[in-house]
Amino acid sequence: MAATSQADDFQQTPTRLYSLDALRGFDMFWIMGAEEIFSKLAETTHLPVFEAIANQLTHPAWNGFHLYDLIFPLFLFMAGVSTPFSVGRDLEKGKSRNQLLLRVIKRGLILVLLGVIYNNGLNIKPIAEVRFASVLGRIGLAYMFANIIYLYATEKVLIFCFWFFIIGYWLLLKFTAAPGFHAGDLTMAGNFASYMDRCLLPGRLYLGIHDPEGLFSTIPAISTGLLGILTGITLKKTSLSQNKKVIRMVVVGIIFLILAQIWNLDFPINKNLWTSSFVLNVGGLSLLLMALFYYIIDVLGYQKWAFFFKVIGMNSILIYISGKFIDWEYMTQGFFNWLFQLVGNPYNVVVGAVCYVMIKWLFLYIMYQKKIFLRV
Repeated sequence: MAATSQADDFQQTPTRLYSLDALRGFDMFWIMGAEEIFSKLAETTHLPVFEAIANQLTHPAWNGFHLYDLIFPLFLFMAGVSTPFSVGRDLEKGKSRNQLLLRVIKRGLILVLLGVIYNNGLNIKPIAEVRFASVLGRIGLAYMFANIIYLYATEKVLIFCFWFFIIGYWLLLKFTAAPGFHAGDLTMAGNFASYMDRCLLPGRLYLGIHDPEGLFSTIPAISTGLLGILTGITLKKTSLSQNKKVIRMVVVGIIFLILAQIWNLDFPINKNLWTSSFVLNVGGLSLLLMALFYYIIDVLGYQKWAFFFKVIGMNSILIYISGKFIDWEYMTQGFFNWLFQLVGNPYNVVVGAVCYVMIKWLFLYIMYQKKIFLRV
């Protein structure tokens, strides 16, 4: 790990993707406490609009999709978008593929290690009590394999691999199952992916018989990373105008959303299994968000409004793992308890949720001002 900017990858490129930092920050904003703001608003006001938003900021128990399910794959998608501007730039500068291969593998494995630490802390535990699967681990592995393919493949091969992984995964789960279950069983106990994780993953699974960040369901997550890389290739092309890039992302995004709903009829949209229909659904939404942010920020040039999100986006990994070594709740109470007392019940909890996010943002702003950024 190094203290530097994730956005440094774009400093020497023709296009400074301010929009990518902003979208990354927008993504992280929701899991650094913004979802709690709407949850508290729903609890205190009981207004249908806030209750609907709060519901979307939860995960379905199994099948189905809420907008909160987009946060994780969107981050992986953006990691892919940055690849042509970072790894691709280094290739253009003359670095060998073998050099870059080692760097990609190193980054991937560091993320896996950080994920284990995030789950279990630095405590020594019996292997049976350690949870090895993690959000950072899946990002690390999917990023690593997607980047390895990028290093040695053409754009057409990348497209082929994107479809190969999700179609292959669909066929595997459709014609197999855990022992004792009928082929194509997609229940938590009966699906083939969860069964393979029970066989292959050491330690404990998050839900006992299933882990939403399991090893086997990382296969289709590689396609999420590949879609990001293909988007980054498009954004980097000098042969396309900026408007054509936006149109291409929007058209493909809409097509993916339609295909996802069709595929959902046979292979339900399910974040827990990272189903192929889920890949297309979150891929379509990711493309539309990338198109929107790119058009407003990089094409039209409206950047000032996005500074709030950029500050978050340039230290996204830091703010994600910070809760393991910073007691944000204690800090919020320490600075703003007087304000909560002034506001009183019931809205003090809403103000508390806002202050919680503000404390985190001010911390990131100080890091931004001092040019301290955590990069893996």
